[in-house]
Amino acid sequence: MKIGLEVHVQLPTRSKMFCSCPTTDAEAPNTHVCPTCLGMPGSRPVLNRKALEYGVMLAKMLNCTIPEATWFSRKTYFYPDMSKSVQITQYDHPVGSEGFYVVKGKKIRITRIQLEEDPGKTKRVGDLSSLVDYNRSGMPLVEIVTEPDMSAPAEAREFLGQLIADIRHVIDLPGDGERSIRCDCNISVGKERCEVKNVTGLKNVERALNFELVRQTKVLKAGGKVDRETRRFDEERGVTISVRKKELEADYGYIDEPDLGIFHIGRMAESIKIKESPQNMALRLASQHGIDEKTARQVVSTSVGLAELFEDVVKAVGPDAAKSWIGAVAARWKEFEGRSGDRAGIVDILKDLSDGRINDVEAGMRLKSYMAGTTEEDVKAAFADLDALIEGYIDANLSILEEIRRNEKASNRIIGHVMKETGGAFSSTDIVSAVKMIVEKRL
Repeated sequence: MKIGLEVHVQLPTRSKMFCSCPTTDAEAPNTHVCPTCLGMPGSRPVLNRKALEYGVMLAKMLNCTIPEATWFSRKTYFYPDMSKSVQITQYDHPVGSEGFYVVKGKKIRITRIQLEEDPGKTKRVGDLSSLVDYNRSGMPLVEIVTEPDMSAPAEAREFLGQLIADIRHVIDLPGDGERSIRCDCNISVGKERCEVKNVTGLKNVERALNFELVRQTKVLKAGGKVDRETRRFDEERGVTISVRKKELEADYGYIDEPDLGIFHIGRMAESIKIKESPQNMALRLASQHGIDEKTARQVVSTSVGLAELFEDVVKAVGPDAAKSWIGAVAARWKEFEGRSGDRAGIVDILKDLSDGRINDVEAGMRLKSYMAGTTEEDVKAAFADLDALIEGYIDANLSILEEIRRNEKASNRIIGHVMKETGGAFSSTDIVSAVKMIVEKRL
């Protein structure tokens, strides 16, 4: 089985790809339109420079070869949601090609990354007619095309989820509203492939591919032939439905777009500096600071800010101390980041610990109070209550100490009891540390 994806990302520009119409949500259908995005006679497109910059940024993120010159083509468009009957896209000279993207150590080849305009939206009305809203027509898109290097629907979902997170970070892509990421899923179980168009959402990508895997396998086992076709995914029923036979490249009748000309982007590509993607950051943390890749990915996926703090702590107290405290900090990070807390205070606390001015218990208390925005006195009182709860359980169940002597895992009974009694008031890290300290004293 081979799977390749075509990922369409709507770029966060203020105006459309080739005209000045706004990209904000419209109050009514067909209001954010003009002669250019509707393709009226006499209108001429003008390229949105910001869209071109975004395309170059993503090409760099995906390790693509960026050409000195790029240009656009007209592609024959067969459907009413593009009123001018052609789509302006890129064909033989895209902004990037021959790149790669790494997911869990596996390199997925990137065939090309190209800029193009989005069609409008078609809405079925009854069985025989449709309505078309052209507000979306002309929205700036970047299309990322992979080679068929994925071998399972779950792997495709993993690839897409990680890719989306990196794209959002590198170009500050909003996570809501009309701006969207859509995916065309290409899958072949035998020799012929089928394309499932315009699937949205990671879960739906995996569902659509799983259905196609089963469907194509059944067809082949029954001695049938899988047709090369375009299908759509019905989210409610979880099935793909045939829409039309898949067009061949020759059917699109590509010609160079005469109204736009050639764009020399070599200097632009050299001058543009992109933010480090979360995926690359995780790989670098693992290689530079000796943490395993899984932990590095967890830190980065929690927050890029947490990963940056980790590196600040490494500089201040070394990698071993940073690794030993990252779990305690991560447990409270979302609340702390939501309050826009100053990371420097956390570094100062761990620096005091490293220099011997405070011990582990004091460091834990100061971290908790600092990250929660409470006083140290409140935290000390809370931890005293936690210690009393643990001591009370041990006093009522003295045999637990003998069990722990034989098997350390017996302490999980104390931990489970305390978690239940405190109802989430303390992190699991706090409870485990407190139980371990008290048990060691009592043994």
